[in-house]
Amino acid sequence: MSAHDHAWMARALQLARKGLYSTHPNPRVGCVIVKDGELVGEGWHVRAGEPHAEVHALRQAGDRAAGATAYVTLEPCSHFGRTPPCAEALVKARVGRVVAAMQDPNPQVAGRGLELLRSAGIEVASGVLESEARAVNPGFIKRMETGLPYMRAKLAMSLDGRTAMASGESQWITGPAARGEVQRLRAQSSVVLSGADTVLMDQARLTVRAAELGLDDEMTSLAIQRPPLRVLVDGRLRVPLDAPFFQAGPALVASGSDDQTARYRSAGHELLTLPGEAGRVDLHSLLRELAKRDVNEVLLEAGPRLAGAFASLGLIDEYQIFVAAKFLGSSARPLLDLPLERMSEARGLKIKDIRAVGDDWKLVAVPTS
Repeated sequence: MSAHDHAWMARALQLARKGLYSTHPNPRVGCVIVKDGELVGEGWHVRAGEPHAEVHALRQAGDRAAGATAYVTLEPCSHFGRTPPCAEALVKARVGRVVAAMQDPNPQVAGRGLELLRSAGIEVASGVLESEARAVNPGFIKRMETGLPYMRAKLAMSLDGRTAMASGESQWITGPAARGEVQRLRAQSSVVLSGADTVLMDQARLTVRAAELGLDDEMTSLAIQRPPLRVLVDGRLRVPLDAPFFQAGPALVASGSDDQTARYRSAGHELLTLPGEAGRVDLHSLLRELAKRDVNEVLLEAGPRLAGAFASLGLIDEYQIFVAAKFLGSSARPLLDLPLERMSEARGLKIKDIRAVGDDWKLVAVPTS
């Protein structure tokens, strides 16, 4: 692959990221079409059910697509879904070469799109900036490969690792810039998930607040058009239906009991029964059920008990930890309820990024063990 291939694919990835808030449950995909070193068409997938990135780029390129090179961040699809196959559109346009960043992990595609192109006499290459392409769609890829969504845990703590006072008071540990980051995390997620303790203590709604997104008008419009599904883990159904969480719109409640299904349904919500041990919700089954509903990315915003339960089960893929320059004291609540007794039990993390966010710091880390 040449330096030009990498440069054009980088542009395609830039376009793919424009779909950060809007493509669910589809992957975020960008495409550029280049002929004789000149950009003749480009596009990105905006919403499920609408044209894919390749179609937008081909429309822009018109007749100039013939003999050109198409750079696509994900293997062109080869099956009929809500839209026709993109691989066939590229063949029909008579492009001369297709460069894909990665093969599509969707079993319905999984190399078939690239093979269709090869069989039509089109030169095909794959693997250009693949790691960057995978980073654009961690949830879609994980769901296709494992049957589970990608889970981010958003946590806010003081410098001494505390998340709330002993009374449960936690608003606000961090400042407005960090809260804006959280709104963007919500907007890009398929699901925002929390527990009864957090919803009751904070009177939380867990909605996307457009005024705090800090995006341009186009991105804000896309973000609020596709709000994430709000999921509440409430094993004993402690949160009343007149709580702000339920008043904010339809929600999914995961519980250990189904004896109030009709009551929740009549209020516009869904009650999902997933009994686990000791009356708790089976969290692994919950994530599998969400994946079956085409959920790619889950944002966990919960207290130390529920966050610790997900961490204990190894279900958290990424931690987004906001750190405020303050101490809450030794009687305040910990970051995670994760009882460990020996150093050998310590959970390792790899820090991927750390940066200032207003007066606070944001740390992104992934488990290593």
